[in-house]
Amino acid sequence: MFELITNASVFAPEPIGIRHVLVCAGKIAYIGEHPPQLDEALEVRLTDLDGARLVPGFIDAHTHLTGGGGEAGPSTRVPPLALSQITHAGVTSVIGLLGTDDLTRTPQNLVSQVMGLREEGLSAWCYTGGYHVPVITLTGSVRSDIVNLEPVIGVGEVAISDHRSSQPTLDEILRLASEAHVAGLMTGKAGIVHFHLGDGERGLSMIRDCLEQSEIPPRVFNPTHVNRNKPLFEQACELSGLGCNVDLTAFPEDSGDQGWSAEEAVERFLDKGCDSSRLTISSDGGGCLPSFDAQGELVKMGFASCSAMAEC
Repeated sequence: MFELITNASVFAPEPIGIRHVLVCAGKIAYIGEHPPQLDEALEVRLTDLDGARLVPGFIDAHTHLTGGGGEAGPSTRVPPLALSQITHAGVTSVIGLLGTDDLTRTPQNLVSQVMGLREEGLSAWCYTGGYHVPVITLTGSVRSDIVNLEPVIGVGEVAISDHRSSQPTLDEILRLASEAHVAGLMTGKAGIVHFHLGDGERGLSMIRDCLEQSEIPPRVFNPTHVNRNKPLFEQACELSGLGCNVDLTAFPEDSGDQGWSAEEAVERFLDKGCDSSRLTISSDGGGCLPSFDAQGELVKMGFASCSAMAEC
């Protein structure tokens, strides 16, 4: 089966204008300004995009593949994500992780989910650990998990500046970062610590302290949800200037967060002259989107979808 896509505004990934694209056996065989000449005997499915955008599959580097939630009791646990929930959102590569519930959901579950999605044709990896320190692992340590388990590329999402975190100390965070960094050197993997950021007043101060008090490269420290409130976003912009990669979340419009949408945050990041290569966007797909009052009581809960990336 051949598929000819005509009149597409192609991003490859840079914008190259209106092009015609021929796909054969699941592979792109041709991109050009003129439709290819094909033998009439060939079976060709024709799709005219009439100027619509055609983009590469999204990389969603923050997904709760085994499901998230559970912060308002067992009935609020989100089921594991099905392949269609990911691919229908235009996502072709995912990184799975554990969040608040790193007790009943385990790295074993997560690695199995990753391998299952790979069998279905998705590109998938994961982090070991979860919100809490000491982190849960499969082989006894973060370094061992990254070195010995091929799908594991780092540790996360480790929670800081959040009442749901284990309130880790600076030394504990530095030890995690060291484990991840050395494992990355040994394997050629990312070797990063992916941090969940809450609304706590400390913001990104712990990561700044890590940079000031250690020799660990800034790229090892990877905070996410940095657009959830405006002061946190400002700190993230500064942190990117020190060499850290920062991750925006494509929060839905009704999430209740007092920050910037992913679209607004990208514009502000670039307007500040920050390095665009230090900025990513993820969906938090499969995770919960809770709102808490000053006493830590849940007042509202929503759930994130991988489709948020395409909608932002």
